[in-house]
Amino acid sequence: MKILFLNGPNLNLLGQREPEIYGSLTLAQIEAKVRKHAAKLGAEVDFRQSNSEGELVSWIQQARGSFDLIVLNAAAYTHTSIALRDAISAVGIPTIEIHLSNVYRREEFRHRSMIAPVCKGVISGFGANSYLLALEAAVNDTRK
Repeated sequence: MKILFLNGPNLNLLGQREPEIYGSLTLAQIEAKVRKHAAKLGAEVDFRQSNSEGELVSWIQQARGSFDLIVLNAAAYTHTSIALRDAISAVGIPTIEIHLSNVYRREEFRHRSMIAPVCKGVISGFGANSYLLALEAAVNDTRK
């Protein structure tokens, strides 16, 4: 199984940015944990991060035929991006939306996800473990 992990704006600042909300691990440290666990599960992973909505859309479009599943932490674009929603719908690749923080315990504007309705599922609030839970869900889901 090949899984594409896409990370949106400001996730390149993990480890520095509001560690009380997002934790103290960097994105590279999270990626290393996921890669290690993926190897045990026999899954291939590709990690990418961009602050650009257009680049994220392009990566989703290019994933067709190359990846079995997408794990997407769209960060702030979760709440605003119809373009990401449309790209997920267009490619037809099962997608799992993830968040480090529990968005429902935060500001009201974070309670609405534009992409959740076109995703297979949502994992929110488990810090770096949200990535590992998404990996487990991707590999173990028999309803692919």
